[in-house]
Amino acid sequence: MLQYKILFVCIHNSARSQMAEAFLKKIGGDMFLAESAGLEPGQLNPNVVEVMKEAGIDISKNGTQSVFDLFRQGEKFDAVITVCDGAAAERCPIFPGKVKRIAWSFPDPSSFTGTKEEILEGTRKVRDQIKERVNNFVSEAKEMNFWI
Repeated sequence: MLQYKILFVCIHNSARSQMAEAFLKKIGGDMFLAESAGLEPGQLNPNVVEVMKEAGIDISKNGTQSVFDLFRQGEKFDAVITVCDGAAAERCPIFPGKVKRIAWSFPDPSSFTGTKEEILEGTRKVRDQIKERVNNFVSEAKEMNFWI
């Protein structure tokens, strides 16, 4: 079976890209190798860790990494999916080879304000949106010859 290498990128690799990577690993099975990275790597968002745990996925031991380090190391990907806003996505390096560039825009959980419960609720919404997008991505990749 072919295996496709997918990189998810957001600003800090602390929330959206981590969730997308985790969901692709869970939903995509052996068809995909998933990684995530950030333009300016930060610390894993504890609210994201909490809502992912609610979804049955433990990302508490994940680290963050720089997309530019992966680029300099010559990493190759079949697709690079940005999960931040368009302006930030434009800062992502162009990886060599036949790479699909895909942009998915989601709100940044680190920008949420309010009570702890309000922040968690907003983060859950983003989590669920990412899960749905990953589900659709996997379905499309399996049903169509997505990679030609």
